[in-house]
Amino acid sequence: MQNDMIGPRGPKPRSIFRLSNLVVYGTITVLALYYLAPLYVMVVTSLKSMAEVRLGNVFALPVNLTFDPWFKAWSSACTGLKCEGLMGGFMNSVIITVPSVIVSIAIASVNGYALANWPYRGANIFFTILIFGAFVPYQLMLYPIVIILRELGVFGDLAGLVIVHSIFGMPILTLIFRNYFSSLPAELFKAARIDGAGFWGIFFKVMLPMSLPILVVAIILQVTGIWNDFLFGIVYTRPEAYPMTVQLNNIVNSTYGEKEYNVNMAATIITGLVPLTIYFISGKLFVRGIAAGAVKG
Repeated sequence: MQNDMIGPRGPKPRSIFRLSNLVVYGTITVLALYYLAPLYVMVVTSLKSMAEVRLGNVFALPVNLTFDPWFKAWSSACTGLKCEGLMGGFMNSVIITVPSVIVSIAIASVNGYALANWPYRGANIFFTILIFGAFVPYQLMLYPIVIILRELGVFGDLAGLVIVHSIFGMPILTLIFRNYFSSLPAELFKAARIDGAGFWGIFFKVMLPMSLPILVVAIILQVTGIWNDFLFGIVYTRPEAYPMTVQLNNIVNSTYGEKEYNVNMAATIITGLVPLTIYFISGKLFVRGIAAGAVKG
C-alpha cells in the first residue's frame, strides 16, 4: 500500500513528438528560415569581394573575408552625382527622426491622457477625426502638404519633414496612449484629484511614471516608421537633405560603373541597423506594452 502511494500520480506525460507539435514547430521553423534566408544572403554577400560574388553561389560563405564593401557603402558609394556614401544620409535621418519622435510622442501622450481621463464636450468627435486621420492613405495628402510646406517656407528642408512625420504619427499614437491610460486603475486618478492634483500634476506625477512600456512601444513604432520612410523623404526634401533610405535607393539603382552587389548588401544592412538595434535592446518592454493594453480596442 505504501509503495502504491509513493509511486507517480497523474496522467502520463504526452510525447513531444505528437503530430500537433510537429506541425506547429515545423511551420515555425519553415517561416523562420524563410525570413532569415534573405538576411543570411545579405550578410554573406556583403563580406565577399566582387570576384567571389561573380561566381554566383549566394549561399556560400566568403573565402576571403573583407569589410571593404561596408567602408565603401558608408563613405564613398555613389548616390547620384556625389560619391559620399551613406554617411550624410545617416546624419539627415538622425536629425529627422529624433525631433519627430519626441514631438509626436509628447503631443500624442497628452492627447491620449486627456481623452481617457478628462472627457470634454466634443471629445468623441475629436477622437473619431483622429482615428479617421490614422487610416487616410498618405498618397492622398502628398500634394496638399507640398503646398502647405511651401507656404510655410520649409519645403525641401529637414524641418518640413520633421513637421510631416510629427503630424502623421500623432493619430495612431493618440489611439495607443488613450487605450493604455484607459486601462490603468481609475482609483489612482480619483485619488490624485482628491489630493488636489490638477491636469499636469496627475500627468507628470502619476500617469507618466507608469507609462514606460507604452512609451517604448511608441518609440519603436515611430523610429521604425520614420527611419524606414522613403516616400516623404524623396518628395519633401532636396538631394542634400535626403534621408538614408533615399540614398540607399540611389546607391542600389545607380547606373554608374559596375553593379556592386556586395556594396548594395552592406548599404542595406547599415540602413536597417538603427531600428533593429532599438528593438533588440527594448524588445521586452515592447512586449509588455502590447500585453498591457497598448493596442487594444
